[in-house]
Amino acid sequence: MRITRFLRNARVTSSEMIGSASEGTQERVSGRRILAIQDTTTLRDDGDRASIALHPTIAVDADDGALLGLVHAQVLHRHGGRKALRRTVPFALKESSRWLEGTQAAAGLMAHGACEVTVVADREADIYEAFALRPSGTHLLIRAMQDRRLADDAMLFACVEDLPELGRLDVDLPATPGRSARTITLALRACPVLIPRPWRAADEAGRLPDTVALWLVDAREVDPPQGSQPAQWRLLTTHPVADLAAARRMVLFYRQRWTIEQLFRTMKTKGFDIEHSQVEHTGAFENLATATLIAAVQVLQLVRERDSAAGRPIHDLFDPGDATALAKVNASLEGKTDKQKNPHPPGSLAFASWICARLGGWTGYYGKPGPVVILEGLLRLQTMLQGYALHHV
Repeated sequence: MRITRFLRNARVTSSEMIGSASEGTQERVSGRRILAIQDTTTLRDDGDRASIALHPTIAVDADDGALLGLVHAQVLHRHGGRKALRRTVPFALKESSRWLEGTQAAAGLMAHGACEVTVVADREADIYEAFALRPSGTHLLIRAMQDRRLADDAMLFACVEDLPELGRLDVDLPATPGRSARTITLALRACPVLIPRPWRAADEAGRLPDTVALWLVDAREVDPPQGSQPAQWRLLTTHPVADLAAARRMVLFYRQRWTIEQLFRTMKTKGFDIEHSQVEHTGAFENLATATLIAAVQVLQLVRERDSAAGRPIHDLFDPGDATALAKVNASLEGKTDKQKNPHPPGSLAFASWICARLGGWTGYYGKPGPVVILEGLLRLQTMLQGYALHHV
């Protein structure tokens, strides 16, 4: 009953929760190259051409892969029957404007000390306005969806076919439905392209440039297993890609997009299971979705730092005043063997991740703790920290 009242409270808004979470992210980006990764996921679909979706933008360190937090998010109410109007409705009124709004929010990280911001998105973001109206100084890296005609009348996908390889890159391809995980070798090619403005409603033409200059990076699997569809990524970017090092960097940047897929899985079946929430009131569900998003980011931060991969500090998620309580909880969980002892320094986020994993049921001996285990442990740890704080008031 208390959580229901909280979610329905008119003073509780998703925008305030998102703003508070983004402020924490802004404190962590100084001096870093940032990948601002955005995507959309459906949370509720009533089967009658209406659904509720969530479109977050998250910050990932381009160099060490650390998930730094939430940058921006929108709750979307989708209604069918509008596709036929897409060529006449102004871009600002289209749902697709969310991609530009996410980019604009990411551009704000520069004011907080980020030394570079690259917005990464999948094919749905392949929109002329997203490139043409991007904030100055902010880069884009978007997977191409459509084979456009270029300013010189050549076709986009064909312009790299006769180019020599810049070189090759080995990457791990994760498993998907119908495809096993495997390591693949990609042949890399790149060239500059000039994309002309598509037809738009009259009131749009004046604010869009006639052309946008980009680079196309083609990453194509070499010698795929028999019977398998070869992997291929065609990436459009505002970064110059004149050599192999730059092409490799763009592919590796795009590979970090998998982080937001992990986030959605954490919100859904691999964690909070928000799709099966019984909350019916629309406003309350928006608040629940936002709170779940913020909590899922925190869980994924702990999961990704379980091996101290980026060496993130514990105050990314925990108050410095919790240090004593965390040390006591840790001492109660450690056993006599090396595998039952926390191998991470107390000031690290990995230290807290180990505690959450043990509280969530992980023994320390088998495998690595995933989102479900970390979530269960984090909930228990938060209760312990609250109890410790009340006892020492």
